Amino acid sequence: MATRKRKEYGKYIVSDPEICGGDLTFTGTRILVKDVLHFAAQGKDWSWIAKAYDGRLSRPAIAEAIELAREALVTSTEKRRRAA
Repeated sequence: MATRKRKEYGKYIVSDPEICGGDLTFTGTRILVKDVLHFAAQGKDWSWIAKAYDGRLSRPAIAEAIELAREALVTSTEKRRRAA
């Protein structure tokens, strides 16, 4: 069985099997990317989100999470359209 390794998805987002079971988190934290995206989808202001995590998240980190989510959605949609 291959050992999973830490993978960086940008400057601020990482997947590390030693942290939160490998779920996407923000570098140097245990803050889950999916939780931050959930708050953003609810319309929470980025300043509110950063404050909710005691300022451990920067605006650029939140922006990177949203951009990576956008890229994943676009890629997934394009694959489905080509397969249809």
